[in-house]
Amino acid sequence: MLIQQRTIVVQPGNADKVVERFSKEGPLDGMEGLIDVTVMVNKKNKETEEVVVFIRWESEEAWKNWEKSPAHLEGHRNARGQQPPDYVVSSTVKMFEVKKVRPGQFHQRQEG
Repeated sequence: MLIQQRTIVVQPGNADKVVERFSKEGPLDGMEGLIDVTVMVNKKNKETEEVVVFIRWESEEAWKNWEKSPAHLEGHRNARGQQPPDYVVSSTVKMFEVKKVRPGQFHQRQEG
């Protein structure tokens, strides 16, 4: 499994705009190998809000297929030269190879 983590730091009061963008269905949703998209918000800091998006893929190959897909490439072509909205403070992307997933004991009892 591969997880792409996007962290977008925004000015206070703007997290919902980012959440809305990542909550809409689009070409990504139809990609083979996409497990799910999780969107989280941290508003504990008074100076900024943080939106973290986890995009889980079955494999690195599935993610690479998305990166090479016409829909993904077209999205980047359309965004070329555009500046991020003024309320975006920073944006980072990290990739994680999942080595182990260990379900909680309660969850295991429910399935058994």
